[in-house]
Amino acid sequence: MSRRPKLRPKWLRWAAAGAAAAALIAFLPWQIGVREDEGNGEGANSRLSVMNAAQEKRLKLEAVRRDAEATAQLCTLECSREFRALRADADEEKLRHLLDAHPHMTYVRLKASSGKTKEAGAMPKGNGDAWNAQLAQAEREAQAGRTYVSEPVRVNGSRYIVLGVPAAESSGTVTGIIRQDIVDEVERRQRLHLRLVPYPAEGRYKIESAKPNSTEDITVRTGEDNGSASHYHINEAVVRFRQEPTDAEIKAIMKDIDGASVRKLGYAHVFTSHSMETEELIAYFRERWNPVYVEPHYLYLANGLWGQASEADDAKSGTEASDRKGFKARAESGADTAGEPIVPNDLLYNAYQWNLPAIETERGWALSRGSDDIVIAVLDTGIQLDHPDLKGRIAEGVNLVGEGDPEDDVGHGTHVAGIIAATVNNGEGVAGLSWRGRIMPVKVLDSSGSGTTYSVAEGIIWATDHGADVINMSLGNYASAQFLHDAIRYAYDRGVVLVAASGNDNTDQPGYPAAYPEVFAVAATDAEDNKAPYSNYGDYIDAAAPGDAIASTYPGNQYAALSGTSMASPHAAALAGLIKSVNPDLTNEEVMDIMRKTAVDLGDKGRDIYFGYGRIDVMRALEAAEQTANTLGGFRLKFERRIEALRHRFGFGEAE
Repeated sequence: MSRRPKLRPKWLRWAAAGAAAAALIAFLPWQIGVREDEGNGEGANSRLSVMNAAQEKRLKLEAVRRDAEATAQLCTLECSREFRALRADADEEKLRHLLDAHPHMTYVRLKASSGKTKEAGAMPKGNGDAWNAQLAQAEREAQAGRTYVSEPVRVNGSRYIVLGVPAAESSGTVTGIIRQDIVDEVERRQRLHLRLVPYPAEGRYKIESAKPNSTEDITVRTGEDNGSASHYHINEAVVRFRQEPTDAEIKAIMKDIDGASVRKLGYAHVFTSHSMETEELIAYFRERWNPVYVEPHYLYLANGLWGQASEADDAKSGTEASDRKGFKARAESGADTAGEPIVPNDLLYNAYQWNLPAIETERGWALSRGSDDIVIAVLDTGIQLDHPDLKGRIAEGVNLVGEGDPEDDVGHGTHVAGIIAATVNNGEGVAGLSWRGRIMPVKVLDSSGSGTTYSVAEGIIWATDHGADVINMSLGNYASAQFLHDAIRYAYDRGVVLVAASGNDNTDQPGYPAAYPEVFAVAATDAEDNKAPYSNYGDYIDAAAPGDAIASTYPGNQYAALSGTSMASPHAAALAGLIKSVNPDLTNEEVMDIMRKTAVDLGDKGRDIYFGYGRIDVMRALEAAEQTANTLGGFRLKFERRIEALRHRFGFGEAE
């Protein structure tokens, strides 16, 4: 069986063409992710060049521009697709439903072939008659069978475009005004997560920046400085006593330290003082209490590189309708015994999801598409709980940094969740790695994308106690906190597979929790199986996974293609879930060992600091898992898969 060719997503090729003027400038920094050998096969010998700070900054600034443009394209695609599905004589209820589901559509006008018009929403104030002029031009283009997209317009601080398309069944035209504030949001967040600006801003949490595993103060003046900095709360300390203190002793401690609060999780206490700083608190506890450990209360940050939304120019972009029918028939056939690849019919899959074919997911799906019994916890910024492409896939979760449900107020967690579990073969959006199973939203990072040692540790323990089989952590800090390590061990000792992103500073400074020995650490690769230029590296890396321009779900019922080791990590977490679906009796260490041993060797032969054991391979891993499945659970899975294939063959459809 030949592999599908690895193609860079269309929108990346468009972005590259648009950046032709900057090609000479961009060439040098992009060399960082390219091997200096001529071969690109398994086990190819390679040597990666070293990027200096100026080159890295130049590369990241170009990424900001490219990603902002691509995000605008995604918004345009989604709106164009929704517009094209409307008949020009659609009723007002359908129009209201459209605007409710897509609040960035501020105004929509339908014009039937008879000339009758209908409208919903309101034109933004501040652009006068220009709106009507552009809408009239959009109608003329749509009447001629063409898609019209205006240049962006800035009105009252927001970005807008005017869009026009032919209505469904040639019934007229659909035009509208689309607000694209998502472009500004993505650009702002990407500057933070690409470390182009200091992040997080000191002062928000009363935090201090320090050298890793110390309280030695350093000043973070630029984004580059983040690569060698940790962050902690300046008036707090985490303490694990040798003997549990009594209520009276806690009261005495609070008096001694001018205490503001004390919290307990597991074996450790987090003390906050009104007046004492962390160094003073550490000295006090060491002198008076001789604890097992006392350390700063560290801050953890999301490991995502923001931006890069994917898009086709109109409804004809991406897979042609005839091809999509063929894909749908193959996908609906389910897993077959011949091991034929399964290619789903999701709208963005064929054109933009290079990552799944690259790791042999399509062939792996012929072995297993997951299990309803598997739960993967996503410790992150929360998840958009009503995203249409995650419907029915979300388990009970928790918000550990605020009140209410674990809703995503950043976008990072929703994107991570979609990589794992976006509904497959529904003709919409994107496909996740797993067709079955549930994701557990555990909100441990707040609206700034930051969280504390306490919230992350609490999230690990909560997810473990509530039935998570796998925990994904696309977050990190450069300090090793014993408090967090205690929580990691708690989950590991209870059989949970722990997966974490290595970080995005292109440094060999170990990041945590990825560098803990109980955790499967994931680096990022691009569409050519090169090391992603931002991906952290070191001898703690277990494997690599696609992390560059990964299309997935995004808040507001939208989709975006983001880059970062945050995007690589959920590929490995989802694979761990698929392995467990094949053989539920495997231990967490056995699952991780399968992912290591079946990885496709990249870079220097054998394990290396950039790719670990290599890039994960879904088909190889599931084949290896099947060989271990000499249990009733394994035989049951094979039986169910065979019955499913027979149902399709004889016209009974897929089992519910």
